[in-house]
Amino acid sequence: MICQKFCVVLLHWEFICVITAFNLSYPITSWRFKLSCMPPNSTYDYFLLPAGLSKNTSNLNGHYETAVEFNSSDTHFSNLSKTTFHCCFRSEQDRNCSLCADNIEGKTFVSTVNSSVFQQMGANWNIQCWLKGDLKLFICYVESLFKNPFKNYKHKVHLLYVLPEVLEDSPLVPQKGSFQMVHCNCSVHERCECLVPVPTAKLNDTLLMCLKITSGGVIFQSPLMSVQPINMVKPDPPLGLRMEITDDGNLKISWSSPPLVPFPLQYEVKYSENSTTVIREADKIVSATSLLVDGILPGSSYEVQVRGKRLDGPGIWSDWSTPHVFTTQDVIYFPPKILTSVGSNVSFHCIYKNENKIVSSKKIVWWMNLAEKIPQSQYDVVSDHVSKVTFFNLNETKPRGKFTYDAVYCCNEHECHHRYAELYVIDVNINISCETDGHLTKMTCRWSTNTIQSLAGSTLQLRYRRSSLYCFDIPSIHRISKPKDCYLQSDGFYECVFQPIFLLSGYTMWIRINHPLGSLDSPPTCVLPDSVVKPLPPSSVKAEIIKNIGLLKISWEKPVFPENNLQFQIRYGLSGKEIQWKMYDVYDAKSKSVSLPVPDLCAVYAVQVRCKRSDGLGLWSNWSNPAYTVVMDIKVPMRGPEFWRIINGDTMKKEKNVTLLLKPLMKNDSLCSVQRYVINHHTSCNGTWSEDVGNHTKFTFLWTEQAHTVTVLAINSIGASVANFNLTFSWPMSKVNIVQSLSAYPLNSSCVILSWILSPSDYKLMYFIIEWKNLNEDGEIKWLRISSSVKKYYIHDHFIPIEKYQFSLYPIFMEGVGKPKIINSFTQDNTEKHQNDAGLYVIVPVIISSSILLLGTLLISHQRMKKLFWEDVPNPKNCSWAQGLNFQKRTDIL
Repeated sequence: MICQKFCVVLLHWEFICVITAFNLSYPITSWRFKLSCMPPNSTYDYFLLPAGLSKNTSNLNGHYETAVEFNSSDTHFSNLSKTTFHCCFRSEQDRNCSLCADNIEGKTFVSTVNSSVFQQMGANWNIQCWLKGDLKLFICYVESLFKNPFKNYKHKVHLLYVLPEVLEDSPLVPQKGSFQMVHCNCSVHERCECLVPVPTAKLNDTLLMCLKITSGGVIFQSPLMSVQPINMVKPDPPLGLRMEITDDGNLKISWSSPPLVPFPLQYEVKYSENSTTVIREADKIVSATSLLVDGILPGSSYEVQVRGKRLDGPGIWSDWSTPHVFTTQDVIYFPPKILTSVGSNVSFHCIYKNENKIVSSKKIVWWMNLAEKIPQSQYDVVSDHVSKVTFFNLNETKPRGKFTYDAVYCCNEHECHHRYAELYVIDVNINISCETDGHLTKMTCRWSTNTIQSLAGSTLQLRYRRSSLYCFDIPSIHRISKPKDCYLQSDGFYECVFQPIFLLSGYTMWIRINHPLGSLDSPPTCVLPDSVVKPLPPSSVKAEIIKNIGLLKISWEKPVFPENNLQFQIRYGLSGKEIQWKMYDVYDAKSKSVSLPVPDLCAVYAVQVRCKRSDGLGLWSNWSNPAYTVVMDIKVPMRGPEFWRIINGDTMKKEKNVTLLLKPLMKNDSLCSVQRYVINHHTSCNGTWSEDVGNHTKFTFLWTEQAHTVTVLAINSIGASVANFNLTFSWPMSKVNIVQSLSAYPLNSSCVILSWILSPSDYKLMYFIIEWKNLNEDGEIKWLRISSSVKKYYIHDHFIPIEKYQFSLYPIFMEGVGKPKIINSFTQDNTEKHQNDAGLYVIVPVIISSSILLLGTLLISHQRMKKLFWEDVPNPKNCSWAQGLNFQKRTDIL
């Protein structure tokens, strides 16, 4: 005890440190090593060595040493002697102590100490260094092995380092002034932490260091150390440790590599399994970022930790990751979820645990959605505890509310666990359509997802592979393919553009559905850009109605590309909001125009043209911009306008004003317009003359002759009408009366029946003019020209029954206008009769049909009643008592 206390007093005395020279450095290893200081000719028994180090060596025979020499200079101690002590490094792997006797400046620095006490105690430190995982800091930990004697005193540790540009093969070392010093933090867990910043560009250079340690007033200097920081990387612990059951029923332990590591890592995995039947532990080293553990059991708990280290070359193991625990369920499905396509075959496996006992696979039954028991023919016994069920030629899963899958249950013979496996079956038949533009520079492909079921978390991607020439007979999915960016359009289709393109290369493409459960591919299709060319539409499209022929002529120019022969398709129709198109095909590749008959020569027609390769390949082009015909006169008007007259003037005078009322010609009669009307006059005295009335439909002239004939002509840009109407005004003919009677019978408010009776005449009757007007109003008269063979006519107009109307019938002869028959009211006596006659046309057919239906019903009912009443009455001829009787002979009963 006295010696120990004396040593403590001496070691806490302030000393002057002697720094010895060195010409070689100690290479730092990835293991922990020791800094030991002791006097010469001492054995290891005087040092507090860690357990496991040999004490048989009595001499220091290494190569790395620092010498510390002591002499008497203190007046407090009388028994002093001059002693030299040595500091050296020793690793856990090498039990020899490495020494070095030379110093930097060839000098010896002295400190005062009681050598006998120092020889008994010595000094030891544990040191470990590494490069931090972020590759920015080199860290050294210094820990004193004399914790009890020095626990009440602070340690001061400094690290001197230099990182030379080039370390030459020379016995000289960097000068003392070139070293930089960092202060080490000694406040954490009785250890000192030294941090040396290392630039990224110097990770492969050699770092030279030495330690300066002050403890209890004593200063120690370590020999020179050297290290390449890149060889001492201590990675961060692996990230994202997770566990899951694979589709094969194994436990997969996986993790992620720490970031910023410039080389591959190896990993050490330690895990433990705890179940009701098995307890096991394992420790494995792998180079991948995952590990498979077989023999997984339901209701088991697994605890896992992982650490990493450089795979090739020196390095330091990282710290262990945070423990991760995974517990399996009582029923294990593998795989727990399956995503597949229509028509495929899939299998589920199951291990069932019930009341801490694993159920035999022979007693397991399978159900679909707990509503349909799966036939045993689809079961397989994989092992004593693993059952398998297989589904063949699967149909698409029908969504049930929010559930987009079928639930597959693995059950005991008498009960089912609430856990289930999920089966997703989707239809992946996606149609991909492509077209090459008319300039032959790009190919656009489109596809829609409306035909497939949408799964949450899924993404779709078009993939393709281009062959050097043409397409194979049967397209197939190649393992090497490229993705293509496709963008959703407003019409719900995805669109992808290939540019540039190779016209004769086959592009095999398909849609890949990526989902956390797996990937599915649609059936592949191969497209040859040259076979899907969509030409540019024909240009310079023109449409016109040919004069004097009356045909619609359409002309166009073919596009420059493609150079193949083309066929053309024309559509035309009357211009309007909704055009009723008519189609016409032109198969002659050399044709540039066509003439078509149309019913209305005076209408505006819209015309469009498109084209396609004649060999059947490729697509129809878009329709060209519409071309429109211009309405113009094709021929002279087919006839002149119909007209009638109003005569004003004194009936006693022979001079009267005649106003002609012209009905404008329709386009079909005018072909196609009327620029003006011309009235030709003919009288017996004054001869013939003409008057141009322009576009007016009323014209008044003075009638002075006994007979005056007028003819109205329609004029267009081509000429005058040939067939025209004539009307002769004759004083003698105005007295010819051949209409004996005229009757007007109103059917309803929109129709009046006008009928008449004629008397024989020697004049040639041409036609009739019917004239009517409302006597209670001052409106203009209305008139119609009708055939001379008609004896009854239906006038359609708006009639008010309480109003008074005048009806007139004029017979028109070749010689002139005859005397009209005029009535000023409806015929009252037979009005009801005519209304009834009109109703008979509807009522009589209804009555006849009803009678036939009633008669048929009675006949059917009679047959049914006869059968009902007489079915069970026996035939008397079959009765024994009636044998020999004549039932046709009448027997009188007295």
